[in-house]
Amino acid sequence: MKTAYFDCSSGIAGDMVLGALVDAGLDQTFLNKELKKLEIRDWKLDIKKIKRSQLRGTHLEVKTKPEHHHRHLKDILKIIRKSKLSKDVKQLSSRIFKKLAQAEAKVHGTSIDKVHFHEVGAVDAIIDIVGSCIGLEKLGIQQVFCSPLPTGKGKIKCAHGTLPIPTPATIELLKGVPIYSGGVNGELVTPTGAAIITSIASSFGDIPRLRLEAEGRGAGTRLYPQIPNFLRVYLGQSLVPSEKDAIVQIEANIDDMDPKSYDKVIASLMKAGALDAYTIPVLMKKHRQGVQLVVLCTPDNRHPIVTRVFELTTTFGVRVYLVPREKLARKFKTVKTKYGKAKVKVGQLGQKTVTIAPEYEDYKRLARKHRIPIQKAYKETLRSL
Repeated sequence: MKTAYFDCSSGIAGDMVLGALVDAGLDQTFLNKELKKLEIRDWKLDIKKIKRSQLRGTHLEVKTKPEHHHRHLKDILKIIRKSKLSKDVKQLSSRIFKKLAQAEAKVHGTSIDKVHFHEVGAVDAIIDIVGSCIGLEKLGIQQVFCSPLPTGKGKIKCAHGTLPIPTPATIELLKGVPIYSGGVNGELVTPTGAAIITSIASSFGDIPRLRLEAEGRGAGTRLYPQIPNFLRVYLGQSLVPSEKDAIVQIEANIDDMDPKSYDKVIASLMKAGALDAYTIPVLMKKHRQGVQLVVLCTPDNRHPIVTRVFELTTTFGVRVYLVPREKLARKFKTVKTKYGKAKVKVGQLGQKTVTIAPEYEDYKRLARKHRIPIQKAYKETLRSL
């Protein structure tokens, strides 16, 4: 599976994404030809090879005439919809702009239809976003992963006045994404860059296992003494066609609770949104028998789960890890058995089905309803596939 990994050690912006794809092999003539299908006037791409900190890369700038009007989301979507671009490019670029509009609407307390796109509605943002979608399609990229994002720090002047970095819209777009400051005074992640990467990336973490085929570097416009300000993209074939993401693992060693309490603890954690929760017998430092409580959850559910662990157990502290995960692509289908309907989970590795698992609660319900052994309900569910 053709995979792209974006290394955002210097941040990410729309022009950096498109510049990196051009540097990685996206043909400039093809890109210009496709972008002209938007039927937007008075713009051109200025693409240059540059060198910074002994590294070469591509700097891309969209040159336009000054605009004296603001676009609404419906105006941008109309431009995209009326173009002769491919269906996939239209869908992805429209989704990115809708995501931008939703973020702007939320931070300004209005609806997406009333959002005035100032900077992000300008021609250069349209070219950056649609051009990036064209590049992903042309390069045959089927899945995207990304590093954690450095936001930068300080303040920035924009159409809404002087705002802190990261800006409110960027923060809204990056919810659920691992971020850090990076120690650089300046805006390293723009709203456009955030909207693009959060729309295309499956997860944010380390580089997945790839057979590397190409690398591209897209240069940002601003110069910083601490960093070269390049966005790097790696292109290659995934060695394991599994899906990848990152989850939070929360652990606590406990030796002073009634073992009969853990059933209630685990049930409560699962009800609170944990992906899984379990205990492991351990021998503690004072030679006392204890258990290690392990809870898995999504990053955005970390704080509620940690709070619940403190409330339900006697622990005084927990260990928290961000854990990379590889998983089968999964889908659910409902089958008709002679005892009734039941759901089945199907796991796929690429295009190959490798695991089929009837849902426990479903076939347990059938067994109870018809007063048959649970194993018989399980086998009947499998047979009905």
